[in-house]
Amino acid sequence: MNIIDLEGRNIMNILARSVLEMYNFDENPDDVSPNNLMRQSIELISKFPAIVAYAYNIYRHSTHGRSLHIRHPNEKLAIAENFLYMLKKDYTPLDARTLDLLLVLQAEHGGGNNSTFTVRVTSSSGTDTYSSIAAGIGSLKGPLHGGANIQVADMFNHLKKRIKNWTDMAEIDSYFMRMLNKEAYNKTGLIYGIGHAVYTISDPRAVLLKELARDLAKEKSREKEFAFLELLEERAIECFANFKGTQKRVSSNVDFYSGFVYEMIGLPQEIYTPLFAMARIVGWTAHRIEELTSRSKRIIRPAYKNILDEQTYIPLTER
Repeated sequence: MNIIDLEGRNIMNILARSVLEMYNFDENPDDVSPNNLMRQSIELISKFPAIVAYAYNIYRHSTHGRSLHIRHPNEKLAIAENFLYMLKKDYTPLDARTLDLLLVLQAEHGGGNNSTFTVRVTSSSGTDTYSSIAAGIGSLKGPLHGGANIQVADMFNHLKKRIKNWTDMAEIDSYFMRMLNKEAYNKTGLIYGIGHAVYTISDPRAVLLKELARDLAKEKSREKEFAFLELLEERAIECFANFKGTQKRVSSNVDFYSGFVYEMIGLPQEIYTPLFAMARIVGWTAHRIEELTSRSKRIIRPAYKNILDEQTYIPLTER
């Protein structure tokens, strides 16, 4: 039985297991002094690309019967370009530049997200770095958190097939209203990549990524698809406002363009969420260092309030 079988063929599981295994190779794994935390953080940031690239190459070999090749990291390359080199070797300078921007944009955005809170709350207990980061990976693995760009990519591919005229706003609006009414696509009533809990007027990450996506689409001769996605963004925002019957506007978020960008670069969906972890490890480790060095070292303990009315106890034999 190989590692892919053991991990259920999910690279996020392999990443979490690899991080936990790193504990055994650390001479000072439980030391939470600032210098040791910084050392561990830099090592994690530098090793994530190799773990993800190698895990995917093994997955591709085990699952799809492709040739297994392992390229050693090139010390002359930055993290994003090095990752592309280890993963697939063939890439353009714009591919590397765009992926580099994505890693920066997804590194952190305020600290209120689920996985960062997971890292902070586990760090407050005094646990080691590897256990805390593995917990953050488990949080990010959830489809409501780290899997959003996959949902956008799947929705975009669906719309490319269902919308006959990619420039017909009326046809697009009609289909979006059906989606919002839970009558089309996956019938969840959601338009993926639209709206954000924090960014309401605009998501600055999406604005920056959109411009590089435009350049990348030109390089890959996929301008027609980009124009369609841009129109979908415009109509989705308009349809959402009409559906809600409000003047309050929502905006697209970074996930709206990231899936399309990953696809143009030639990255498989199996590593979309691990790529998010590769970016977010920077934010996670920064928050962990802050949690352990600038607070009163009190454990974070969420409170829960019972909102039920008083209940009459029913003996177990009468239930």
